[in-house]
Amino acid sequence: MISINEELFYEGGPAKSDLIINLLAGLTLLGLPFTFAAIVRALWLRYKITNKRITIEGGWFGRNKTQVSLSNINEIRSVPRGFGSYGDMVLILNDGSKVEMKSLPLFREKQDFIEANIAKKSEQQNLGEVQGFATKT
Repeated sequence: MISINEELFYEGGPAKSDLIINLLAGLTLLGLPFTFAAIVRALWLRYKITNKRITIEGGWFGRNKTQVSLSNINEIRSVPRGFGSYGDMVLILNDGSKVEMKSLPLFREKQDFIEANIAKKSEQQNLGEVQGFATKT
């Protein structure tokens, strides 16, 4: 559910090209584990990215749900996959924990959107702080 001041940027599953590439890899015996993982991601992994938070629903039958507020993100690292058509993103949180987002389509646009909204939030927090007058003694 989206709140009043929340703007939806992306809602959907992993990249379809991830499934296609891994289905082709499944033609070999070594590629079968990757194919199975890609099928599970395609069936049950869903992302929702807004200007305030990121929600990840996944796991077996989509039973796991993770929500991360943008203000809790300290750093974003990403790696292109599938010839750059999609990528994996790791959100490093303020407490040092990590949240993975696998096979994210158009991941560079999503990373730019998240980083821009993190910058906006930090600017708003800095403006909201009351600055006192310092006196030298």
